[in-house]
Amino acid sequence: MAEQALPSSDVEESVEEATAPPWMTILHNCDCHTFEQVVKQLQKAIGCSEAKGWEIAWQVHNTGKAVVKVGQEAECVRVGNILAAIGLVVTVVQS
Repeated sequence: MAEQALPSSDVEESVEEATAPPWMTILHNCDCHTFEQVVKQLQKAIGCSEAKGWEIAWQVHNTGKAVVKVGQEAECVRVGNILAAIGLVVTVVQS
């Protein structure tokens, strides 16, 4: 039985999707929220434990930023929107 070849445009599109770099949601330090506010918003955005939220909040405080999500663009944007909903400073970039 002969294999059926995909049209070249379908093959190229599949390769691009499979090799597209992941995206990152980065939380930046802004000194305008309490640690508690940041931790609660992180729990909402990425479903982390309170302890993990504190760990991330301290990293942001001490280094100026932290990557809080790596994944598909839509998921990183969703996380960024939840964090930004209370005025946190967030960027979503392709890694």
